[in-house]
Amino acid sequence: MEFSNLSQMFYYQAQKRGKKRYLSFEEKHYTYSEASEIISRTARLFKSKGVKKGTKVVVLLNNSPEFVFSVFALFACGAVAIPMNVFFKDSEASYIINDSETEFLISGGAFTDVISGIRVKSPNLKEVFSYDNEVPYSVNIYEEGARMSGEPVDAPLKPEDLAMFIYTSGTTGHPKGAMLTHSNIIKNLEGFSPVLGSSEKDRFLVMLPMFHTYTFTACLMLPTFQGASIIILASVMEMKKKSFKKLLIFQRPTFLLGVPQVFAALAKSPMPAWFIKFIYPIKIHVSGGASLPMEIFEQFKKKFGKPVIEGYGLSEASPVASFNPLSKQKPGTVGVPILNVEAKIVDQDEIEVPRGTVGELILKGPNIMQGYWKMPKATDDAIRNGWLFTGDMAVMDDENYITIVDRKKDLIIAKGMNVYPREVEEVIYKFPGVEAVAVIGVPSVEQGENIAAYIQPKSGEIINEKELRSYLKRELANFKLPRTIKIIDNIPLTATGKVLKRQLKEMVKNGRL
Repeated sequence: MEFSNLSQMFYYQAQKRGKKRYLSFEEKHYTYSEASEIISRTARLFKSKGVKKGTKVVVLLNNSPEFVFSVFALFACGAVAIPMNVFFKDSEASYIINDSETEFLISGGAFTDVISGIRVKSPNLKEVFSYDNEVPYSVNIYEEGARMSGEPVDAPLKPEDLAMFIYTSGTTGHPKGAMLTHSNIIKNLEGFSPVLGSSEKDRFLVMLPMFHTYTFTACLMLPTFQGASIIILASVMEMKKKSFKKLLIFQRPTFLLGVPQVFAALAKSPMPAWFIKFIYPIKIHVSGGASLPMEIFEQFKKKFGKPVIEGYGLSEASPVASFNPLSKQKPGTVGVPILNVEAKIVDQDEIEVPRGTVGELILKGPNIMQGYWKMPKATDDAIRNGWLFTGDMAVMDDENYITIVDRKKDLIIAKGMNVYPREVEEVIYKFPGVEAVAVIGVPSVEQGENIAAYIQPKSGEIINEKELRSYLKRELANFKLPRTIKIIDNIPLTATGKVLKRQLKEMVKNGRL
């Protein structure tokens, strides 16, 4: 079945699979038909309040069925969904709301404080929708939606219409909105679903944040595309609870998308061999968000007897670009380009280099974004002659398997989340007594990278680390907080005052800092 948009994709499956279980969350279960009715009522409510084709709407919700209901209701309206990082403080959230020209916000009681700050800092926000009565002056979706028709909503959409903005951190310190169309996402699903070997018989376990582009596409859109079932966990922390084993036994998930630390935790878990052999139900394990260390790959395979499928993606590619095929995996690589995606490794002159030579990875295909919202220069820098320049340094072998070597830019991936040093540095610079600061990523087997901040105080000034950490907690999302803070006499600088981060990293690596 060829789908022209994501709303059509959902309604097709709802009609075809009606009574099949679609979503499970704690004690709640929804069939495709039940989800379809809620989504339709929600879409009609949104429309009655002014949400229409092209309207920008931010979704600020924790992992829940309501997140799924919200995005498909927005697609049914023809609106542009903007999943928001749930760890953001109000200033970070307001930047995205103002930059994207968002008119509506969908959220809930867990974010009451953040919403209060957003309302002050985002005067163009017209309405807040919520699924409970804990958000003051909001429209209750369940109560108001109950008055609406549950008949499917026909979205007036073309494949090339915008479906989402995925905000990704930028080197300027401000996030950039990657504009993705319905076709971008659907073509991405068509491209990588054959590699995974998943089908409508699978039950996808969602534990990573749903706002994350990898989770959104691989654990929400993919199972819907295939007519499969989705089991939702509130967070990855649920793995540590006794109820997780019950979930494995009784709900029998078959597909797990995780970041490296998830598989590190599973490899070290006290799960007995007999349980793994006779009861453990998960057949497909996929790692994304950060490079999977070989040590974790080997530990997991030894314990569970199954490999972890490692892939590569980025928001600008909707996001999947490559995967290790089950037919022939090469541990340490991110596999081969998915169907209909081309990949090349080029030098600084944009000339393709010989196989086995390190260069920048560039991509081309129907999954590549339309550009960055209101950032034509950044778009032109990222997409040249139809090719997306990823900023990642990589090498490709004779069989087209790609190995990511390093990042051209200074991006840090901490716990699977993208953090650009400059954004953290900008905040630290505002703290009294700071002369210079450099934020770098320090390799960590379990976390991917830890954030380390090296700070040079002004002459005669003393920086109180405890006060600095308290300040940072107020200003930054938790995943952006430096794990290590060191006050040093001199940060290595160029003659023009630019921090020599490569030299700094070498000093840290060699134990000189």
